[in-house]
Amino acid sequence: MRRFDRAYLIWALCYAVAGMGLGIYMAMSGHHTQFITHTHIMLVGFVTSLIYAVIHRLWLAAPARALATTQFILHQAGSLTMFTGLFLIFGPGVPENRIGPVMGLAAFAVILGMLLMLVLVLKAPQAVDAVDGPRTAAN
Repeated sequence: MRRFDRAYLIWALCYAVAGMGLGIYMAMSGHHTQFITHTHIMLVGFVTSLIYAVIHRLWLAAPARALATTQFILHQAGSLTMFTGLFLIFGPGVPENRIGPVMGLAAFAVILGMLLMLVLVLKAPQAVDAVDGPRTAAN
């Protein structure tokens, strides 16, 4: 079975390298026009993917494969499209009105990915602690 925790962790670390690389480039060049792209790579890419890795590792032992795969693809495709669009808007100067519809779809994919993660968590069986029995919200 596919290990989504590991896949998300690898993607998260790749996003961290890309985001930090872009940040270092901006600092060295003195050109900070890509700070929005940098921020999105770090938050939507690195942080969100890392959180998804932790959720898969701690709460989703056997997620519905089709749903988990769809969620993974939506998040990665939406994120990469979003980062590319932002880079083009704030770099080479592609007009926002030309790339806006694609950016809207990318944002929608990322949000839908988050909603599917919520569904995966809600559908996950309740965890059982070997010592204390079933875990509840209180413990």
